[in-house]
Amino acid sequence: MSFGFLGIQFGFALQGGNMSRIFQTLGASPDELPGLWIAAPLTGLVVQPIIGYLSDRTWSPRWGRRRPYFMIGAVLSSFALFFMPYSSALWMAAGFLWILDASINISMEPFRALVADKLPEHQRSYGFVMQTLIIGIGTWVASNLPWFVTKLGVRNEAAAGEIPDSVFYSFAIGAAVFLISIAVTVFTTSEDPPEDLEAFKAEKESSAGFTRAVREIIQAILTMPRVMAQLGVVQFFSWFAFFTMWSFATPALTEHVFQASDPASAAYNEAANSVSSAMGMYGLSSMAFALVLVFYTRKYPINRQWIHALAMVLGGVGFFSMLSLSPESNEGLKWSFALIGIAWGSMLSMPYAMLSSSIPMKQMGIYMGIFNMFIVIPQVIAALGGINFINDIVFGGEVIHTMTIAGIALVLAGLATLFVKE
Repeated sequence: MSFGFLGIQFGFALQGGNMSRIFQTLGASPDELPGLWIAAPLTGLVVQPIIGYLSDRTWSPRWGRRRPYFMIGAVLSSFALFFMPYSSALWMAAGFLWILDASINISMEPFRALVADKLPEHQRSYGFVMQTLIIGIGTWVASNLPWFVTKLGVRNEAAAGEIPDSVFYSFAIGAAVFLISIAVTVFTTSEDPPEDLEAFKAEKESSAGFTRAVREIIQAILTMPRVMAQLGVVQFFSWFAFFTMWSFATPALTEHVFQASDPASAAYNEAANSVSSAMGMYGLSSMAFALVLVFYTRKYPINRQWIHALAMVLGGVGFFSMLSLSPESNEGLKWSFALIGIAWGSMLSMPYAMLSSSIPMKQMGIYMGIFNMFIVIPQVIAALGGINFINDIVFGGEVIHTMTIAGIALVLAGLATLFVKE
């Protein structure tokens, strides 16, 4: 039931590892990158609660409750991934990013609810960790695609203002994997019908209409469980850190570690491939982290709070370690991302496992959608200038210190986890 997350993560990893490279190739400066990235969190802020609300009220004897949304999102995401590298101007790339992220959100949100729908409470840690394992595989493979296709002979250089062929091939492969993996879940997974189908239909009819939907979403936000609000603080700092990484890792590390800052140069494109490949390490280490937890949580309970707090701090150490790297020690970049991967693996499983036992089953979709607002709000703040403001005031605007900001945010997320009371 979680296999489709392989494709979703192909989309996220290609986006996270290459969008800043695409933006810079099309003429964006490092200071402009967060604003260009704002499409991603804004779409999540709007789309996820709505999709959660709708999927709670959907039932088809053939397609189930969550699976229709998987497929719609997959078709749109594959379209956006395939055509993204054909962007010839910044506004086109930003527009395709908007479509891509909205479509990924349509597919992703119901996947969280599906695990909670189908698994009893004592198996949910196992279920969410299994999702993380699949996500880790997708992150590692997709992040290495530009490097891999270059090794196969695809050109990694292009004229000024043009996107290299290695990016074209990587995004095309990602589009195919996205669609195929989602189809595997859609056509091989069953869903249980509502316990009382007639009551379900009656409730659906009584809650029909846009105004009623907005009112119910607002009501759910105002009455969210206390655990959800506490986890929201954790999510805020966690996702602020990772949005900072996705926005600035390529310009920060190509300049600081590889001494290459001109997007039109061969050195920059080679360095960008190296950064993307190193970022794949966080998918690999999150996969290893998840694999250990998969075997353990099958039989034994875990202290989710302490595991998550420790994972966040280790991720922060990974970001801090980047400051000491140089062209001679660039291999250490993979170990930095390996520590970050432990935080990533925990972020994708532990908060959802802690949350799922605190919300009503029949509202699982809408609450999972609302919970994901705590993911996108910090990204919106970061994109609207939060990262640049902190960096200018505290660190004098040096782009490498965006990674310092990310490290501090992850340490704060770890400390906030200690105050969560399940």
